[in-house]
Amino acid sequence: MESKEKYYLTTAIAYTSGKPHIGNNYEIVLADSIARFKRKEGCDVFFQTGTDEHGQKIELKAQEAGVTPKEFVDKVAGIIQGMCDMLNISYDKFIRTTDDYHERQVQKIFKRMYAQGDIYKGAYEGMYCTPCESFWTESQLVEGKCPDCGREVKPAREEAYFFRMSKYADRLIKHINEHPEFIQPVSRKNEMMNNFLLPGLQDLCVSRTSFKWGIPVDFDPGHVVYVWLDALTNYITGIGYDAEGSSTEQYKKLWPADLHLIGKDIIRFHTIYWPIFLMALDEPLPKQIFGHPWLLMNSGKMSKSRGNVLYADDLVDFFGVDAVRYYVLHEMPFENDGNATWELIAERTNSDLANTLGNLVNRTISMSNKYFGGVVADKGAVDEALDGDLKAVVTGTYAKVKERMAQLRVADSLTEIFGIFKRCNKYIDETEPWILAKDEAKADRLSTVLYNLVEGICIGASLLEPYMPQTAEKIAVQLNTKLRDFGQLETFGLYESGKRVTDKPEILFARLDMKEVEKKDEEMAAAMAAARESAEAAGDEGQAGAETSRADSPERADDIIDIEPKAEIAYDDFAKLQFQVGEIIACEAVPKSKKLLCSQVKVGSQVKQIVSGIKAHYSPEEMVGKKVMVLVNLKPAKLAGVLSEGMLLCAEDAEGRLALVAPEKEMPAGAEIC
Repeated sequence: MESKEKYYLTTAIAYTSGKPHIGNNYEIVLADSIARFKRKEGCDVFFQTGTDEHGQKIELKAQEAGVTPKEFVDKVAGIIQGMCDMLNISYDKFIRTTDDYHERQVQKIFKRMYAQGDIYKGAYEGMYCTPCESFWTESQLVEGKCPDCGREVKPAREEAYFFRMSKYADRLIKHINEHPEFIQPVSRKNEMMNNFLLPGLQDLCVSRTSFKWGIPVDFDPGHVVYVWLDALTNYITGIGYDAEGSSTEQYKKLWPADLHLIGKDIIRFHTIYWPIFLMALDEPLPKQIFGHPWLLMNSGKMSKSRGNVLYADDLVDFFGVDAVRYYVLHEMPFENDGNATWELIAERTNSDLANTLGNLVNRTISMSNKYFGGVVADKGAVDEALDGDLKAVVTGTYAKVKERMAQLRVADSLTEIFGIFKRCNKYIDETEPWILAKDEAKADRLSTVLYNLVEGICIGASLLEPYMPQTAEKIAVQLNTKLRDFGQLETFGLYESGKRVTDKPEILFARLDMKEVEKKDEEMAAAMAAARESAEAAGDEGQAGAETSRADSPERADDIIDIEPKAEIAYDDFAKLQFQVGEIIACEAVPKSKKLLCSQVKVGSQVKQIVSGIKAHYSPEEMVGKKVMVLVNLKPAKLAGVLSEGMLLCAEDAEGRLALVAPEKEMPAGAEIC
């Protein structure tokens, strides 16, 4: 029997300082879709996730809660694992860094690195950031604050062990240059090379003495292992690595990992520290590390203290598991950040899930029952042009999806799959089954049309399974068939002619009332505001936030903000954009929208109507009379049913506050901005 190709996939392990929000959960759903896809391709998949449970933050939070650190992390780890299960995550291993076997191996790894001279004892003196658990030199600070999270730092000195990072830096640079696929997307690779590796690496502090909640350095009481050395090694300890040479057969089979899937905020730890640790252990490096973008809310990074957090359990209760999975997978670009709000999720649910997919399945089954008692039969009454085009689209989709998934472009894969359902809907419009049903002589043609629709839906549902497993299975059950292996998706006509579909089609996704969605959104916002006020009143600002990544700290609110760089453009591209000064002569709130204002903007001799999502920052009265910067030649679009003929440009700070961009000096309406 031919052995399957192995595929070892991991996520970053979630930090147990609080309940994860949907931006954190996105990663596990993304990983799950990849794992399920690889299984359907025939790979022997091992999918590991888990929790990161040591560190000073945990120790402090446990003290605040009046419990031991272990009691604290046990509770939060249970919440995190429960949310994975709720989101239908098909992980094979859930590791906790408080697991005995992991702690023993971390101690062995530390001792081995020390014995071979990679770790040495010294003292650390510098500026210390408690949330990031990191020391910084004065030159590394930004405006006197932590360069990672922007918070206050304090001078500190303590005895510590250090890892000789520079010993392996050249070897790592060589590996990255020779393996262009190692760090993805390419922008992440360039950032690591230019900002960290090429300027030169400093030795890394790998032990601490100022707190106790960590894995003890067994040969030097008082020291605990630095949290990143502890956390990163989970990828090998979880599959049976042994630093003394007695690794399990599972480890030998699975390592190196095929993919580490992580957030872009912890790319440095995974692409610099982790590979160097592996080099010191003389172990192969992972094949690929993918730093995915963030899922934002209202275009701002989610933070409970800022009141812009969405939680997966709330969303699942309202929209359902697969609707939430679909949204976070479909709306996240490959390289840039995505955006999520209750309104956006509802709109996508109504358009794609209720209309394109749900309505298609329901119509097809209902027509099969109405015209043929539920029997689906291919009568061979073919229209070569119409049927041929449908079949080409349906059978050609798997190859496109496979190519997109090989590039980890999951959102694009879903778009390709929904192309099948859209084509099937178009096929209904083209063939008009209700017209065919009026002519008995066209009964065979009608039967063939319905057979083609059922077959197209079967193939589409089989492709959809890794992303929306429950929905795919529901479709298969209603069509009285089984989901197909990928090897069967390029052949049209495998649905058994003469089968009978269900006589009671289930509504897969009901259309949502946007008023109910808005009401729910307001309820959740009010509850969050009340919780935040309660925490602030108790002087418990730290507990008001939910941080699940060591590097997931609120952005600094000072005078410097770094944003994700976009691809460079040529001057010719920029020259296509027409910017002019505009004067707002009238403004009003858009009915039934809590976010939009509709402005009448005078630009030269013209008046343009522009809809902007700035109601939370400006009243209609404040807007009138302002001189603003306008993108004039933006293609008109309808927002909340109101036509918008351009865009007002705004700046946004780290707290999500907006300010309209205005000319420094008095300029006439219509003046060109160049």
